[in-house]
Amino acid sequence: MPYLALLRRKLINRSRLSHLHVCARSFSEGKKQQRIEKILVANRGEIACRITRTARRLGIQTVAVYSDADKDSLHVASADEAIRIGPSPPRLSYLNGASLVDAAVRSGAQAIHPGYGFLSESADFAQLCEDSGLTFIGPPASAIRDMGDKSASKRIMGAAGVPLVPGYHGDEQDIEKMKLEADKIGYPILIKPTHGGGGKGMRIVHTPDEFAESFLAAQREAAASFGVNTILLEKYITQPRHIEVQIFGDKHGNILHLYERDCSVQRRHQKIIEEAPAPNISSDFRAHLGQAAVSAAKAVNYYNAGTVEFIVDTVSGEFYFMEMNTRLQVEHPVTEMIVGQDLVEWQILVANGEALPLSQSQVPISGHAFEARIYAENVPKGFLPATGVLHHYHIPVSSAVRVETGVKEGDTVSMHYDPMIAKLVVWGENRAAGLVKLKDSLSKFQVAGLPTNVNFLLKLANHWAFANGNVETHFIENHKEDLLGDANNSESEKEAFEAAKLGASLAAACLVEKEHFILARNPPGGSSILPIWYSSPPFRVHHQAKRRMELEWDNEYGSGSSKILKLTITYQPDGRYLIETEENESPVLEVKATYVKDHYFRVEADGVINDVNVAVYSKDRIRHIHIWQGSYHHYFREKLGLELSEDEESQDKPKFETSASPQGTVVAPMAGLVVKVLVKDKTRVEEGQPVLVLEAMKMEHVVKAPSSGYVHGLQVTVGEQVSDGSVLFSVKDQ
Repeated sequence: MPYLALLRRKLINRSRLSHLHVCARSFSEGKKQQRIEKILVANRGEIACRITRTARRLGIQTVAVYSDADKDSLHVASADEAIRIGPSPPRLSYLNGASLVDAAVRSGAQAIHPGYGFLSESADFAQLCEDSGLTFIGPPASAIRDMGDKSASKRIMGAAGVPLVPGYHGDEQDIEKMKLEADKIGYPILIKPTHGGGGKGMRIVHTPDEFAESFLAAQREAAASFGVNTILLEKYITQPRHIEVQIFGDKHGNILHLYERDCSVQRRHQKIIEEAPAPNISSDFRAHLGQAAVSAAKAVNYYNAGTVEFIVDTVSGEFYFMEMNTRLQVEHPVTEMIVGQDLVEWQILVANGEALPLSQSQVPISGHAFEARIYAENVPKGFLPATGVLHHYHIPVSSAVRVETGVKEGDTVSMHYDPMIAKLVVWGENRAAGLVKLKDSLSKFQVAGLPTNVNFLLKLANHWAFANGNVETHFIENHKEDLLGDANNSESEKEAFEAAKLGASLAAACLVEKEHFILARNPPGGSSILPIWYSSPPFRVHHQAKRRMELEWDNEYGSGSSKILKLTITYQPDGRYLIETEENESPVLEVKATYVKDHYFRVEADGVINDVNVAVYSKDRIRHIHIWQGSYHHYFREKLGLELSEDEESQDKPKFETSASPQGTVVAPMAGLVVKVLVKDKTRVEEGQPVLVLEAMKMEHVVKAPSSGYVHGLQVTVGEQVSDGSVLFSVKDQ
């Protein structure tokens, strides 16, 4: 045998022998720490999609779980396989730990990632995973238990030297005992559930007279959201900032922080815009925050992802430990954007027993990032959650912009789960650049079919105080006239109406132009030639073709403050349209609309050329029209002109949704579940007295009497589902 061939065979045999040694070593090491090859994601929506995306990049298979409401959802379609875990209510599906573990075992998954919410901070669930031979991609059950009980966590933090807000964190929950403790602390006080997060169950109490009702409501909401109804009390800081620090630990004892996020801008105690790093703080303050967060994590032998939340008193400049979230946070993408790391990948590395890929000194910080949470909610009704179908859903696509979402066009936002539709995350080289990108992306975020907070977020991002970084948790309340409008400001109403008239004119031109575009390609009657009556412009004898539209407009989507716009569209020989309104002061507008594709149009009006988007859908014999023009989003309704039989006329008469209810009538402010009925029908009530309690999307809403009198027509019962706008009861003089 030639020398080169013999040498080649020896090298191949040596390679095979070496490979066998490697396989044997890997098998031996696998008994100690099996590498994760398949993950069950015990969650839903955008976080499930986000985890799946990282797992796919790492070559790890994923298993989705779904309730009956989520069978056709995006997170199910994104995973390699999916398993049903129960009916729609969370307690029967996503909160059923035994079903989740059973699904993981059936699928052959080695690990469970809990995401956030649901069972992500359940020590019992983490322990159940470990007892079942599954890797829980999160911290140890002991740390979840210590930090999940806010009372216990504060005692541990106090012992570790982390500064605390004055309060009561004891086990005794008798209401009289709690009243006494509240008196000792001094009002105002903050009532908080000892478990859970997201602002659920939190109440601010200003006087002793408010305590009992707030305490009992907080207990009910805590029990419904977290399964535990114990409460703690804290001194309420009147001018606070909410700043939190992302920490990470591994199983080798390494713990570091990845800088801070400011989460001060909130409504209903829930964050809506977060940013990293926090604005207007010194490097020394940042270092002290980071060190305090690491000390907190070390006190409970922490590993994997976690967040230490602090409340910063803007008056004194002091910061205090608030709580520790033993999971990945909703707002983790803003941290990823400034440090350039994938935190879900870090979670999997740590779960595999590997060391953190960076040391503290190696953690970079670059630029500035914002995250805006897009919610299905009715802002004019106090940010109440909303339900409905996403008839139109278009998200911005740009460099340094990411949209974390778990829905697609045509999906339904139901009352069973959190109303967050998406997270819009942007990055800029500095805060000013990031803010420009945030505003641009919000103006291009289009949702039609249900109310959202997009317009509100755009107002917030444009506010001068936010631009200066002057944020604190009362930001929205302090600037509510700028952000929510002043009902008594007729000038603002007039400006909004003028903008709406322009929007209606452009929308009318676009709709007519699209009709002609479709007709030209599909002539009526199946003819290959378009009749002159449908040409562009349509032929008429002795006069120009005209079209009339009657549109109803709301100042804010669903606010109930509506006006009727009557438009006349006249077809011009050159393909333009003259748009007139019935108001004498309104000038005639000449519009040239060019249909591009789908919802996109190129529009010229009074020498100004714009790109606009128009989305249209029909529901309940009403045509719903949305137009996006620059930073404006207008919504109109048009009755469909259908002939009805007498039966249909009485049963399904088209009417606009903002028609006023009789005085004293109370309607459901949101779709929800009746969890408590506090009075009986025909009972006398006082103005502002609670009558019943609704729950939707993990939030309680107390429905109160609008005036003093007697309750009539109260037929709802505990456990009954009610729809948004349905009549609950009325209050009459006798």
